[in-house]
Amino acid sequence: MNKRIAITSGDFNGIGPEIIIKSLNKLKLSADNIVLIGSKALFPDISNDFEIVEIPFNKEWINYGKETKEAGEFSYQCLLKACEMANNRQINAIVTAPVSKNTLYMAGHNFSGQTEVIEKNLVKTSPLQKAEMLFVSDDFRILLLTRHLPLKDVKITKELLIDKITRINNVLIHNFGINNPKIALCSLNPHAGENGILGKEEIEEFEPAVTSLRNTGIDVTFPMPADTLFAKAAKKFLNGEKQNFDVYCACYHDQGLIPIKVLAMDKTVNMTVGLNVIRTSPAHGTAYDIAGKNSADESSMICAIKQALKFLDT
Repeated sequence: MNKRIAITSGDFNGIGPEIIIKSLNKLKLSADNIVLIGSKALFPDISNDFEIVEIPFNKEWINYGKETKEAGEFSYQCLLKACEMANNRQINAIVTAPVSKNTLYMAGHNFSGQTEVIEKNLVKTSPLQKAEMLFVSDDFRILLLTRHLPLKDVKITKELLIDKITRINNVLIHNFGINNPKIALCSLNPHAGENGILGKEEIEEFEPAVTSLRNTGIDVTFPMPADTLFAKAAKKFLNGEKQNFDVYCACYHDQGLIPIKVLAMDKTVNMTVGLNVIRTSPAHGTAYDIAGKNSADESSMICAIKQALKFLDT
């Protein structure tokens, strides 16, 4: 069987179908490597005869720029089909176009994002397999230790740190081919807690976790102030120099995503790693404000497709 990636349509009221068409027309990939999940009606101008797996769709549902229940249900069914095909070994990787979390809720699917849908529906061959959210632009990689949580609910424990950092260390070795990963750990509090003055998490949770991880041979830093850490990372990135670390572990969503999106919004890929199948996605959302205007930038989707194809050979 040819190795293939499945590309899901995403929210048809957003820019998903548009950036898929633009990306595939630019990349000129073999039809043997791509299967689209959605509807032929959404891909009228594709330049190649790609297989399209049909999901129930009605053109009358299209209402560009609007969040609708129909769009949420369609997006969800596309994801389920992708997971089903992956479980049946019909595909080897998944690329997802952007989806609105609110439309998923409107359709009755209470997931905080596509990552969680995929994690629930992909078959796991080991109880140790869990989805991790990794953002990648060249060698600048950021792992989110927590994902879509209100800031007040972010809690970083010793157990969480050991679990997440052990997992990302394995991913870097097995999926990225990095033999001895160097891992940077962001502190939760300003100035890494300033010896407990600004918070005790670094002393009570982070430092014991790092000591334990280092004892297993994992090369991870003690918690470092995120502002300084990312300032140095940004300088390396802008100068085209190799990063000091193979991954930066951010404690919460905005701590990690602000620096990488400021530096490389159009070149960043959102990856779901840690499962049997790699999933990639553009780093942006549905962009309702420009949907239907043929003005969307497909750069991040191109990067997502290329990243998925790259993993077919690993």
